[in-house]
Amino acid sequence: MVWKVALRWLRRVWSRREPIADDLWLRVVDDVLCHYRLNEDQLARLRDLSSRFLFAKSIGGAAGFEVDAYVRAVIASVACLLILELDLDYYDGWVEVIVYPDSFIVDHEVVDDIGVLHRERAVLGGESWDDGPLILSWADARPFDEPGGANVIIHEFAHKLDMLNGGADGFPPLHRDMKVTEWTRSFERAYGELCQQLEAGNHTWMDPYASEGPAEFFAVASEAFFETPRPLRRVYPAVYEQLHHFYRQDPAEREIGA
Repeated sequence: MVWKVALRWLRRVWSRREPIADDLWLRVVDDVLCHYRLNEDQLARLRDLSSRFLFAKSIGGAAGFEVDAYVRAVIASVACLLILELDLDYYDGWVEVIVYPDSFIVDHEVVDDIGVLHRERAVLGGESWDDGPLILSWADARPFDEPGGANVIIHEFAHKLDMLNGGADGFPPLHRDMKVTEWTRSFERAYGELCQQLEAGNHTWMDPYASEGPAEFFAVASEAFFETPRPLRRVYPAVYEQLHHFYRQDPAEREIGA
């Protein structure tokens, strides 16, 4: 544990020497962070956390994409929004973010319920590897003029949090004051309701991709928690409450108080 303490101290010292530049930070606030209704203290802490993130992580381009300071600051600030009331060590265990200019193609091997191996090809906007890099498409991650509720950066970094206690399964490590039974009951009920609605051919408020499994439900719910918190609280109040305790934030109340 000594090395973790030393690394945390080094991050803090370096971020004080090399914070995100004023003009760049103001641009990120105007383009991205104003949507989240953070107060001055929260923005200041997010800037510090994002600066430490940029010191700890490598963010590089792929397929000819050039990652500039703006791209790095956007990714860092949204990633650190999730851990604003937690700590940077929630992102320990991996170091690299890879950014493609657009959606990218991946090949996966999947074993079905009867043990047959299938090879699948998918076009993705983001992907998180257990103990490995996090991959983003800038076409999907870049700021949009009108936020639509989806956020691939939040989605993929939620997967990283989910993986802290093993593979992604929709069950991140809970705080000591949280109850496993309440988390499980809240998420299983909401996930089951979503799947039933989709099977019946009904329109759902939540992105149908959340029905792909508990891990995707947690990641999509995390997107909604930060992007469209009041509708999430209305449709799935128990899920919102659990995310409120896990992230130690209350975005719905921030919107009301703005």
